[in-house]
Amino acid sequence: MNIDQVNLKRREFGIVGKGGKERVVFLSDSASEWIEKYLNHRTDTFKPLFIRFQGTKDPTEDGEKMRLTTRSIERIVKKYVSESGIPISATPHTLRHNFATDLLINGADIRSVQEMLGHSNISTTQIYTHITNRQLKDVHKAFHGKTRSSETENSESEIPEE
Repeated sequence: MNIDQVNLKRREFGIVGKGGKERVVFLSDSASEWIEKYLNHRTDTFKPLFIRFQGTKDPTEDGEKMRLTTRSIERIVKKYVSESGIPISATPHTLRHNFATDLLINGADIRSVQEMLGHSNISTTQIYTHITNRQLKDVHKAFHGKTRSSETENSESEIPEE
């Protein structure tokens, strides 16, 4: 992605995903602020939004050879997961999965999540609902059919007449 593709005022950018499908990606206030700080820190005029800072500098003006590769991003995620002490092997796809799951857990509707992920088929998005279904099952188990006290067990339940 290039710098000119990001609209920090609107906190969004457009991307082309698999199959040439276009969609809008929204930035949180925090992400937008950090990108702005990052860009203010840079002294180059390179087109790519994210560049490498190690190795030889690209002699061309546009900085295309300075662009982060997919593999570079995978290494960055792996590095910070390791430094955080989280006992998992995370990838950029893990972050995408967590994003979708977090949206669903917090009440987002599946069609909105489908759109944000750029899925053509809703069944692809439904794989992210397994965690929310597990949480619902745990809530059901914890609260449904439990007696609230021994007093409740020994008294007859009264159903009010309508």
